[in-house]
Amino acid sequence: MQSVLRAIYPPVCMGCGEMTEADHGLCGACWRDTPFLGGALCDLCARPLPGETEPGLRCDSCLVAPPPWRAGRAVLRYRDGGRRLALALKHGDRTDLARPLGRWMARAAADLARPGMLLVPVPLHRGRLWQRRYNQSALLAARIARELRLDHCPDALWRRRATDSLSGDAEARRATLDGAIVPHPRRGTRLAGREVLIADDVLTSGATLAACATAARAAGAKEICVIALARAAPDA
Repeated sequence: MQSVLRAIYPPVCMGCGEMTEADHGLCGACWRDTPFLGGALCDLCARPLPGETEPGLRCDSCLVAPPPWRAGRAVLRYRDGGRRLALALKHGDRTDLARPLGRWMARAAADLARPGMLLVPVPLHRGRLWQRRYNQSALLAARIARELRLDHCPDALWRRRATDSLSGDAEARRATLDGAIVPHPRRGTRLAGREVLIADDVLTSGATLAACATAARAAGAKEICVIALARAAPDA
């Protein structure tokens, strides 16, 4: 049966649709065009850094103003093939990408996982959820939770106010999000006393993840880490 299915539905590149040897993979051209993060990275925000890799590195921004979480990880640079994959999931109805991309994220976040940790996604406002029909961060979080065998609560956090697309510097982004993300009136209680891993598709200034971390802390979360699919940065 498997061979029959392979004949009817051969594996294709999740980037361009060309045939590949295995499911949920990239062809050679797309692989070369997809910039995976590696080398020296900030331990808090995954920003690429010059020099040799070593534990606990921090970028200048995180040294000056540490974000409200213990550690952060990301998989891709938000450019070229990395940007195309992120946008295909977010705006292109490519929900099938959540499975392989979530697996990549799980591998990147494996060192952060702890027994009893709760995985929650960045919430989407109900108006935007109605338009898009799915929350890409929730799809990724579900796969990460499955891979790492973590508890998962897709609505522990609630975006109670719609916000315009974030723009401007980090301070402007934080002001836009002020009070917009809070613990869910009922499911938010699951955050109390837990270590929490927050998942998002793209980390830019960190304002959205910071708002989520602040809300989780307000609900009693003990320790917070973050994982993003892609890292957008001036030097990324």
